[in-house]
Amino acid sequence: MYKIVKAKQLASSIVYFDVEAPRVAASCLPGQFVIVRMDEKGERIPLTICDYDREKGTVTIVIQCIGAATAKMKNLKEGDAFHDFVGPLGRPSEFCEEDLATLRGKKIIFVAGGLGTAPVYPQVKWLNEQGVKADVIIGAKTKDLLILEDEMKAVAGEVFPTTDDGSYGRSGMVTNTLKDLVEKEGKSYDVCVAIGPMIMMKFVCLTTKELNIPTIVSMNPIMVDGTGMCGACRLTVDGEVKFACVDGPEFDGHKVDFDQAMKRMTIYKTAEGRALLREQEGDTHHGGCGQCD
Repeated sequence: MYKIVKAKQLASSIVYFDVEAPRVAASCLPGQFVIVRMDEKGERIPLTICDYDREKGTVTIVIQCIGAATAKMKNLKEGDAFHDFVGPLGRPSEFCEEDLATLRGKKIIFVAGGLGTAPVYPQVKWLNEQGVKADVIIGAKTKDLLILEDEMKAVAGEVFPTTDDGSYGRSGMVTNTLKDLVEKEGKSYDVCVAIGPMIMMKFVCLTTKELNIPTIVSMNPIMVDGTGMCGACRLTVDGEVKFACVDGPEFDGHKVDFDQAMKRMTIYKTAEGRALLREQEGDTHHGGCGQCD
């Protein structure tokens, strides 16, 4: 069992947990994820790591209530425990493998949308520890849904909160803020990292292509099984079939076929759709989830 040592509510449907998981904390890096299960019969939920403390042996996860399993998790308190907490899974952020001298010479901007702020935070924190101050755009529909702003300000260069309805920070979509920073405020960036809803990442990539900024995206929103077995996170990157959970979750955003990935997510939700995908994709489907029969 994996004890929850800290629990707090970040927004109406978003909760934060520090979980005792020493083996995961000892080896995880920014960009990786864990699979969490509440009890023996619970659904397996892949969640990107929000933070970790190697000395305390804790890993931080942030959960948004979107289904039955996450609704139950939302009610967990300090002292409760998860039955399973498996990881670290996936590949770490490519920044972790980059030459530090080269990395310190780069100007980096992160675009975080909604719950995507959680996996952005450990990357910005890690960069700060290496002497790199990245800028961050944090986007949400309203002020009440904006999360981790203070934590981000403690480790980032500049933080630009943005709300769709203009209730806080800059008004409008994150892409508007990104364009304003570059075209109106004289900012220049060598690389952008976008993490959030699929549709947001798609339009960030369209914007950065216009601005000639190389862009990394995290495809964790399409993961289900988290081990490469179910085929839910199958996508096309630069014409090649990839799986977000084992080949990513990070990819070159300008090479991801977002339209195909979003259409596939919709089809995958039904048993009939999964059967159709298995038939169409053959050996590249990665069956084995038990849902495709």
